Amino acid sequence: MTEVVITGTGLYTPEHAIDNASLVNAFNAWVDAENARQAEAIARGERAPLTHSSVDFIVKASGIHSRYVLDAEGILDPERMRPRLPQRRDDEPSIQCEMGLTAAGEALASAGVAAGDIDLVIVGCSNLERPYPAVAVELQAALGAGGYAFDMNVACSSATFAIESAVNAIRAGNVRRALVVSPEICSAHLNFQDRDSHFIFGDACTAVVLERDDLAMAETRFTVLGTRLRTRFSNAIRNNAGFLNRVTDSDPQAADKLFVQEGRRVFKEVCPLVAELIGSHLASLGIESSELSRLWLHQANRHMNDLIARRVLGRDPTPSEAPVILDRYANTSSAGSIIAFHLHRADLAPGALGVVCSFGAGYSAGSVVVRRQ
Repeated sequence: MTEVVITGTGLYTPEHAIDNASLVNAFNAWVDAENARQAEAIARGERAPLTHSSVDFIVKASGIHSRYVLDAEGILDPERMRPRLPQRRDDEPSIQCEMGLTAAGEALASAGVAAGDIDLVIVGCSNLERPYPAVAVELQAALGAGGYAFDMNVACSSATFAIESAVNAIRAGNVRRALVVSPEICSAHLNFQDRDSHFIFGDACTAVVLERDDLAMAETRFTVLGTRLRTRFSNAIRNNAGFLNRVTDSDPQAADKLFVQEGRRVFKEVCPLVAELIGSHLASLGIESSELSRLWLHQANRHMNDLIARRVLGRDPTPSEAPVILDRYANTSSAGSIIAFHLHRADLAPGALGVVCSFGAGYSAGSVVVRRQ
């Protein structure tokens, strides 16, 4: 069987960052204004007053301290509460293509691969900025890559699902090298007026180069030992934005057209699903959990990651065994586990084993087991 290796990764981080204190100040200013506007209804008991958020609440609930975003000014404006991203002309690069170019450039450079040698480009992310033409095809053209390209969306699991597609294409002999890019603009589908979720997401873009091992030139390589995917339908995380909104006459600004979740339910249902997926995947490869050096988990919530790592390892993980980046990046959807892999892999010794795992809406979960050469 053809061995597939990861030879390069790249990361685009927006220049704007918002710490919890700034986010809370903007949210609370909006709450005060909204309560003032609804004062009479609140006095009559027809409407409950909105509650302030706090830095302590955010950290305790998620472990998040800050996040990077494409635009901070619009988010922190209590009269707007969403990023301000001007629409681009059709002859200009799309925002996600531009993000992808930066991340892909770093990944290709670290792999020592020219863009023209890429045979497959997959853009996988939770929200694409348009239905067509595919952002992946636009990125393919901007890079000067060959072969073919396509978009895919499996929410927070898009990167691992795309990696499996790339691995299978390489093993089948259809392509030699593939590029997986995840441009996540999560701030655009987050409801910054919802106390339970206004702090969750940040923006980022990752890129991963995968190649046939016999063609790879990079000194540092991670052999993909196996991939495993799982889906189970659930409405616990949902976003109803779509092209049918205009024909159903639904409000395009309604709360359900943004990120909506039942947080406690997600925690209870997803954690065992993911732990079982990783455990069964390792068992199928003849690997004991005690052999793992690292878990690069989806960066959604610190408590979820701690519980999943504990179930997989059978003990509390050390900080190096399950690195956390969500404290400063927040939840970047499918990019999260790849950011963790990108930033926390260089110290691993040859032969070290690790798992890249994502999980999210769907439900969906993807596991990629790798070994450093």
